[in-house]
Amino acid sequence: MAIQHLTDEQIATMSRAQKDEWWFKNVFRGDMAQLTLRSGFTGFLLGGILSATGLYIGAKTGIAIGVGLTSVILAFALFRALHASGFAQDYTILENNCTQSIATAAGYVITPLFSSLAAYMLVTGVIPAWWQLMIWIFVVALIGVLIAFPLKRRFINEDQAPFPEGRACGVVLDSLYHGAGDEGVFKAKLLGVVGGFTALYQALVSDGWMKLVQFKILMMDKWAGMKEPWYLHERLDQYYYAWAGKTTSLIPTILGTDIRQLGLRLTLDAAMLGVGGLMGIAVATSCFLGAFINFVILAPLMIQAGDIAPRLGANGVLIPLNRAEIVNQWSLWWGVTMMVVGAMVGLLAKPEIFKSAFKRKGPATAGAQSDLLKDIEVPLWISYIGVPVFSVLGSYVTHIFFGVPFWLALVSLPLIFVLTIICTNSMALTSWTPTGSLSKITQFTMGAIDRSNPGSNLLPAGMTSEIASNAANLLSDIKPGYMLGGKPRHQAVGHVIGNLAGVLFCVPLFFLLFLTPDANGVRSVTTLVSDQFAMPAALQWKGVADIIAKGLKGLPTSALISMGFAAVAAVAMEIARIKTKGRFPISAVATGLGVVLPPESVLAMFLGALVFFIMGRHKTAGTPGWRIWVDGMEPICAGLISGAALMGIGNAIINVLI
Repeated sequence: MAIQHLTDEQIATMSRAQKDEWWFKNVFRGDMAQLTLRSGFTGFLLGGILSATGLYIGAKTGIAIGVGLTSVILAFALFRALHASGFAQDYTILENNCTQSIATAAGYVITPLFSSLAAYMLVTGVIPAWWQLMIWIFVVALIGVLIAFPLKRRFINEDQAPFPEGRACGVVLDSLYHGAGDEGVFKAKLLGVVGGFTALYQALVSDGWMKLVQFKILMMDKWAGMKEPWYLHERLDQYYYAWAGKTTSLIPTILGTDIRQLGLRLTLDAAMLGVGGLMGIAVATSCFLGAFINFVILAPLMIQAGDIAPRLGANGVLIPLNRAEIVNQWSLWWGVTMMVVGAMVGLLAKPEIFKSAFKRKGPATAGAQSDLLKDIEVPLWISYIGVPVFSVLGSYVTHIFFGVPFWLALVSLPLIFVLTIICTNSMALTSWTPTGSLSKITQFTMGAIDRSNPGSNLLPAGMTSEIASNAANLLSDIKPGYMLGGKPRHQAVGHVIGNLAGVLFCVPLFFLLFLTPDANGVRSVTTLVSDQFAMPAALQWKGVADIIAKGLKGLPTSALISMGFAAVAAVAMEIARIKTKGRFPISAVATGLGVVLPPESVLAMFLGALVFFIMGRHKTAGTPGWRIWVDGMEPICAGLISGAALMGIGNAIINVLI
């Protein structure tokens, strides 16, 4: 059944009451199951698992990956298979939509763990208690839910805003349940096969899994005399260096610096191949350009000049040069400058986002909300009471958990409305939320009031950006439900369930993966950033906090010069993208991201994007190759990411337990 929608003329001329009446009569499916026990439970489990993979990828790349379409395909295939086996009735289309809504909410809620909260820990050296993180994240996310539903009536009911990502999800759901079910099963099988092979590969390159199999299951340490488990090296160049060490062969250097110190390694990282495919060739190429300029050209020059050098740690031990030291000592400054300036220029270049946010409605569209939907929509009084109450609660927990003055957290809250409106307009038009750049408004504003406490700018900025992001993403998530005739109240409850799932699954995982206790059982922030988990988003937040707290004093002159060049280059890149209407292939934000990411991850992402780009250009629509490499691109990438991430998480758990 084709999705019904209003024409542009109807959208422009009908009042909201008329649009609501049309939707109620033509689209609403009041008698169809939506938020059921099975859809809620499935969404909770899928959301928890997929949010864990999102945390894993976010810690590696700083990118929050969406899990909406992945959860749609998985839920569809699961219940189609159960139905075929006689174990359960098939999912309704609205149950599937509810499942993806819950899973999507779980995926978005964990962003602070690899951005603002992680930056707070890096700056202060303080690790909050796990229950404090859970409460803070959940309260902040709930404010976003409460803000979103009054806006839903404006952006979705009245404006009929496109929300491209949400609309795509609705179209996929409609195609799965009305004539293209076989295609959904094919994509699910593709995801499963790729995920299975990726999981097997990830097990073979993981010391924990191999230790479990070889020592605990096969007992090879008992009868074969093995001391260490055998496993493949994910870093393929390790085999060359092992051979070179025995034969005194050439060790590659750049201006006298070993390329391994620069982080220039050849790694077959399956998850990063999948991330690159989802990124696309333009973004991946921009990241590659940033990594190349920094680690191949600038870093060796700065090491030779002495602006990047080994330093003494707090314990008096010399810290040798490595990728993390290069980034923290010098590269971070120009990389962050390029990301922030590029994001701000890109945002300011979209005046329609600001204009539509505050435009006045004409009499033709300003009709009062009809009582026709009073039993379907979320009552406005819940938001009118809930937003102030939970905003005060959020400010209070920010104060008692993180030491931010209560009044300062409270002062930041008026920015929430402005940032949410801007983010929602951006999401409605482009499926992009500029929370990274907008959060800097709060960060610099709060920093100007109180420079003594890093938490005073990091946590209020984290609050405002996450509330705005949650509200905007929730509206995008409501869009397919509106298109398919779902009940808004069910989606609101589903989003809260998803937020709870993400928090319950990912906060314990955060401590397990990134805050590993030492021999004495003491956790330290020194393990938060590593070669495996670069935490680039956290480093960006930390960089801004350092600028606020310390200014630019103490930085080498070369770092200041690089920041100036980076700012000019970012403006030039974004202007070129604007003038060419997006055809200019290099993004300033992605170029800056390539600076703070491990270059081996950037190379893997570039190769992943390149493979899909080449295969897509050489396949013909309608052929099996097109079905796999173009139509199946997202399931393949999801399989690579989920297979690698879940096995990587399992490997960390095994290493803790055995």
